[in-house]
Amino acid sequence: MAVGKVYLVGAGPGDPRLITVYGLECIQKADVIAYDRLVNPKLLEHAKKDAELIFCGKSPGKHHLIQDQIHDLLVLKASEGKTVTRLKGGDPCVFGRGAEEAEVLAEHNIEYEIIPGITAGIAAPAYAGIPVTHREYASSFAIVTGHGREDKGQDHLNWDALAKGIDTIAFYMSVGNLAYISAQLIAHGKEAKTPVAVIEWGTTEHQRTLTGTLDNIHDLVVSEGYHNPSMVLVGEVVQMRDKIKWYEKQLSTVLQ
Repeated sequence: MAVGKVYLVGAGPGDPRLITVYGLECIQKADVIAYDRLVNPKLLEHAKKDAELIFCGKSPGKHHLIQDQIHDLLVLKASEGKTVTRLKGGDPCVFGRGAEEAEVLAEHNIEYEIIPGITAGIAAPAYAGIPVTHREYASSFAIVTGHGREDKGQDHLNWDALAKGIDTIAFYMSVGNLAYISAQLIAHGKEAKTPVAVIEWGTTEHQRTLTGTLDNIHDLVVSEGYHNPSMVLVGEVVQMRDKIKWYEKQLSTVLQ
């Protein structure tokens, strides 16, 4: 039996219209679709009627399938001669472990392609009216995991470089760690009044955005009840939201 092929596809940040043309083609032709928690279910409506849909979702502290099981699944289905689409929220190689999956496939001599997707660190701010770069505010942009904590021995970030050398910082998976992130940035030289935005369920119909500053954003998040999935954006460019926010205005018009 001929070995199949695996497509590691970025599904985009939430709005199903933001998937790439090629990504959609990979959904349509797949025999097997292994999809993650943040993939919009509407994308699965484009699958073949007889396609096998396998949920591989992960949430904090709860994994439907652990990563090694996902690796085994991809190898198994491709070894059966099937076309497999591994569908991931955002981009497969931006905190999506796509490179690890590609590495396993390469070790098993299974053909694969990596199909980029629009990552939430760019898309969610754009939908909130916040460009990550701007000639007057930001000429540098960093994408950072918000998981690490020093008290757990997991903090490998160069806080000094982030605080002093980067204009706009997008923190993924960070709402539960926001007090620590804010404290570290301030301790390493970022002004306490630096604007911050928290964008919950970015690019979806449930999107909402909260703005504040490094010294008060944690308290605001707690009082307003913001949770994951949320993007945290730090930088002066957050000021642009008041001028060019558009998506939430559009949502409010639809709901009226």
